[in-house]
Amino acid sequence: MTRSGQEYLEALRDGREVWLDGERVKDVTAHPAFRATAASFARLYDLSADPALRPVLLKGGVHRAYAVPRSYEDLVARRRAYKLWAEGSYGFLGRTPDHMASGAAGFAAVPSVFTGEGDGGFDGAEHALALHRRLAEGDLFCAFTLTDPAAGPGAGDDLRIRVVEERAGGVVVRGAKTVGTGAVFADEILVGTIEPLPADDIEHAVTFSLPVDTPGLKLISRTSYEQRARSVFDQPLSARYDENDALLVCEDVLVPWERVLTYRDPATTAGIWWRTPAYLNFVHQSATRFWTKLEFLTGLAILVARSNGTDRLPAVTQAVGRLLGMVAQAKAFVLAAEASWEEVDGGRGGVRPGQEISFAQRIMAGELYPRAVQDIKLLAGGGLIQLPASGRDLLHPELGPLVRQYVRTPGTPAEDRIKLLKLAWDALGSEFAGRHEQYERFYQGAPHVYHTMQTWAGAADDCEALARACLDGYDLGTAK
Repeated sequence: MTRSGQEYLEALRDGREVWLDGERVKDVTAHPAFRATAASFARLYDLSADPALRPVLLKGGVHRAYAVPRSYEDLVARRRAYKLWAEGSYGFLGRTPDHMASGAAGFAAVPSVFTGEGDGGFDGAEHALALHRRLAEGDLFCAFTLTDPAAGPGAGDDLRIRVVEERAGGVVVRGAKTVGTGAVFADEILVGTIEPLPADDIEHAVTFSLPVDTPGLKLISRTSYEQRARSVFDQPLSARYDENDALLVCEDVLVPWERVLTYRDPATTAGIWWRTPAYLNFVHQSATRFWTKLEFLTGLAILVARSNGTDRLPAVTQAVGRLLGMVAQAKAFVLAAEASWEEVDGGRGGVRPGQEISFAQRIMAGELYPRAVQDIKLLAGGGLIQLPASGRDLLHPELGPLVRQYVRTPGTPAEDRIKLLKLAWDALGSEFAGRHEQYERFYQGAPHVYHTMQTWAGAADDCEALARACLDGYDLGTAK
């Protein structure tokens, strides 16, 4: 079953321990640092109530992201649901609930992967299936954090999440994880490790999912761009779509056994992402969102060029053409990953997007986004810099007439121009925009990691064979 946006917001009022600027946040749905973004997530949930949208968003009464795709057509249907939600935030909410929902579906496709062979032979297969059911049936928002704190020489090994005690009712964990994107707004948070662990590092080889209000679990928020926004008119994106990133700290948190997915098994702890479709499902969702975000930015560039009266200049039309080409590239990667689908577990686990294309999308997106932002900045010109400090200037009895007179362009009244350029600045040049550029660069991990992975996931042997065939087609005798 699906829940309404209001039901989602009510679930966030659970006493969770969220900290910002040295103060504990009592209610994220009411606090000025989080309330508008929480409302934006709520609006996504409300889309399921629209009879015209339900066939796109839902399958079997739950969001399509939870369904294990069984065919190419299922992948296409799932992408259409992703696209609809991505358009709800113009691509700026990167970790909407359908992201981890797709990961949970990946787990459910091959639960046998969770039956580890490590110390004690922990079997998390039923727990993984229970996680999938719980999230799907409750229509829950599950965030995740998989990144360890940066630890320099001599920092010791007490920063990372680790098991410090085993009890009859579960395990006690202590430590931290970073970059918990969207965790402040989630119902649950999955904690684990996606990178390979040394074979003897059983202490840190644990994966679990907990309600965000679990005692001892703290979320320490970064700066809130939403809170810093003066108004929606002045910062229309950061005022509504700041999904936030938080440091997760566990202070002797008890994790019930039924919430543990992997335990004391380094190979399985990392393998649940790579030996199931979970990670490729992530890429499917994020690639669709990235495509949507480039569509928005390109549309913004077109509007700015028209407002400037430069849209018919050859250099500008060429620049817009380059941007439209980038949009087409982003779209092509999504469609190609679907078209190159692969069976999972001999077909028993359904199908997944093609790995080679999915992995390549990570390279494309990290390189393309900064180029798109730079191109649009060049199109916008100095108008992004000289803007009234606030929309209040337009409403002021003395300043308003002056601003309306001198900040207009032919065919574009001052209010419309200021509104457009403030949106452009928030997307391209604000602190919020800077976070998004860095976010897209590292969304799928560090480049040196995914470049290396592409080497073994790509068709290196085929490429080499084609070049070798050319070499083998002639010899020194042809030099005569």
